[in-house]
Amino acid sequence: MSDAGEAAPRREIKSFVKRIGRMTDGQKRAIADLWPRYGLEYTGTPRDLASAFGNAHPVVLEIGFGNGEALFAAAQADPARNYFGIEVHEPGVGRLLKQADGAGLGNLRVSRHDAVDVLRHEIAPGALAELRLYFPDPWHKARHHKRRIVQPGFVELVASRLRPGGLFHLATDWEPYAEHMFDVLDASPAFRNELGPRQSAPRPDWRIETHFQKRGERLGHGVFDLLYRRR
Repeated sequence: MSDAGEAAPRREIKSFVKRIGRMTDGQKRAIADLWPRYGLEYTGTPRDLASAFGNAHPVVLEIGFGNGEALFAAAQADPARNYFGIEVHEPGVGRLLKQADGAGLGNLRVSRHDAVDVLRHEIAPGALAELRLYFPDPWHKARHHKRRIVQPGFVELVASRLRPGGLFHLATDWEPYAEHMFDVLDASPAFRNELGPRQSAPRPDWRIETHFQKRGERLGHGVFDLLYRRR
């Protein structure tokens, strides 16, 4: 039992909420069979990305890739760069691995660990050409806003892992979260908005219109793409 005067340890907020989803037999087989080829187990130590991919091409990291459709499309369309995706939802991981194997992709790697841990402990400073964060959980209720991944400390961590001139691309279909993103990013001395303060961009060609986005648009949500360049 701890001393009565000792403060309780502060619980660190995770970058995700792990939701249980039903996996198909094909997704289970994909993870079992293909993880050795595409998966990167978390070690908590700096990772040599050139060794992980077998080349020194620029690396694009996507946090929370969901079912993987945007990450797969990007990796397939851009073989000159390497794509590293982080997702804890195993049905989405299994789906992506099946697609990657079917297309014979060699420029894709996947982690199933907390993204903040991976960024902090496994990605070296300046190692990334681009970081993508598409449709993160907006945590609608005011009392839950502290759980949003886009916070000053996270943005500082992202900046340290991007090389100078690297791109931080965020997208959301929740306008109050877009406003929060603008507040945090525009206040960071490490980033500049490519279109000017508090400006969103038309959807870039490299981000496909996903099933998730289409569902949001059917609900009447606007979609906001934010493009911030590392100074």
